[in-house]
Amino acid sequence: MKILLVSDEESSYIWDYFDPERFKGVELIISCGDLDATYLSFLATMIPAEVLYVHGNHDKKYLKKPPEGCTSIDDKIFVYKGIRFFGLGGSRSLHIREGEFQYTERQMRTRIRKRKWDLMKHKGFDVLVTHSPAHGLGDMPGTFHEGFQVFRNLLDNYQPRYHFFGHVHKRYCSKKEEIIQYGRTTLINACGYKIIEYHD
Repeated sequence: MKILLVSDEESSYIWDYFDPERFKGVELIISCGDLDATYLSFLATMIPAEVLYVHGNHDKKYLKKPPEGCTSIDDKIFVYKGIRFFGLGGSRSLHIREGEFQYTERQMRTRIRKRKWDLMKHKGFDVLVTHSPAHGLGDMPGTFHEGFQVFRNLLDNYQPRYHFFGHVHKRYCSKKEEIIQYGRTTLINACGYKIIEYHD
């Protein structure tokens, strides 16, 4: 399955100079957050593929006007063509910020705990989709872009095929790896856009 990953930065290559041939065969689009809602709606209109998304820390505007033709998988396990996607949007914060898609480590742990029965029913998940990275895996420790330790725990416990995330822009640190192998899991920073092939 060909998957288009997008996050954080609207690409002029896609939005301003759209060419359907470049995205031929894309079956699924996944947004890891912090994109204009109209950008996602544009993708849903122009590419004949399902669009799934989680919220970024700047997506409070989605609460009033979510992207049309797209499906939020935040706090859900969503199954698409047999692939189990577990969505957890938002970024890390040292303070409690209700409604702003910012969470403390404890709050994120609580969100995951509430999905305990879903995880049991689906026998885990194949792909973790988040806005923030996992702690120590493509994040920026000691900054606002530090990842969640509980995400790393999920990777250790369930060993999914992939972890897609955003939040850490390439311009923040050009030396950051955008594709990381961690055990059985391939982690991909989706900032901008990437096209991958998901093989069973």
